[in-house]
Amino acid sequence: MVVLRLSRGGAKHRPFYSIVATSKRSRRDGRFIERVGYYNPIASGNEQPLRISMDRVKYWTDNGAQVSEAVDRLIKQFAEKEKAAAAAAA
Repeated sequence: MVVLRLSRGGAKHRPFYSIVATSKRSRRDGRFIERVGYYNPIASGNEQPLRISMDRVKYWTDNGAQVSEAVDRLIKQFAEKEKAAAAAAA
């Protein structure tokens, strides 16, 4: 089964997470099929803390991929942010 989940990177005390589509059996930071975004919880300045390719997330979920709780929360957060940006631009 394919699952969308976080894969940790970065240095000690400076986490950086990739949002990946991977097999349920592979390790947390192991092999993955596709990277669909990233989450940087300690972004500062003009760094972007969250970036998700929503079309790829939709593709994977339409093809039966499960979404972890943390990634589901981040997707909702990103969708709200994009909706607010679109409303502000209009």
